[in-house]
Amino acid sequence: MAERAARGRRVVLVFARAPVPGRVKTRLVPALGAAGAARVHRALVRRTLAVAARIPGARLELWCDGGPPHPFLRREAARVGARVRVQRGPDLGARMDHALRQALRRRPRPAAVLVGTDCPMLDASHLEAAFRALERGGDGVLGPAADGGYVLVGLRRPCGALFRGIPWGTGEVLATTRRAAAAVGVRLRELPPRADLDRPEDWAALSPDLRRRLLGGILSA
Repeated sequence: MAERAARGRRVVLVFARAPVPGRVKTRLVPALGAAGAARVHRALVRRTLAVAARIPGARLELWCDGGPPHPFLRREAARVGARVRVQRGPDLGARMDHALRQALRRRPRPAAVLVGTDCPMLDASHLEAAFRALERGGDGVLGPAADGGYVLVGLRRPCGALFRGIPWGTGEVLATTRRAAAAVGVRLRELPPRADLDRPEDWAALSPDLRRRLLGGILSA
């Protein structure tokens, strides 16, 4: 019953890059090497898609960064029944805004949650909480990251102001986004924070077992 009620009214957008050594997880290269960082990226993409696929009745889309989607991304999308899309826009903010606008143009308008693939602790309950926050009247929802960014953003209607003038890749992303929302009267609800995996110190903070599973590509949802 819950799945039928949710079908068509929820969309999960996963943003992912092709797992090319030297082009992904570059801040982890000093600790893991280019090949090791790419293996970790693959594991995170696979896990994020598996987590997103557990949301009942949700439409799942994998938005690939530039060019024809990499074969790995196509395979992982097919594994969970995700539609493959290509990101459009000159910077990350423009690409996120475009993807959310595409999702939110459907009728009846769904709730849309966009998530990256940098958070090994993301789980289905976190995504479910994001959708509940939107369905209970929030204009938008953020899942803060411990490093000052965010692991997910959700909206009920497009809001380009949230994605313009944001210092992406810095510790000011979350604070700047909050100010942008307040300036245009958007009510953002926030979830409990999660830790991203971007830097060698993030890697060192993980348990040995989790590091082993990430490097082996066997991180389960």
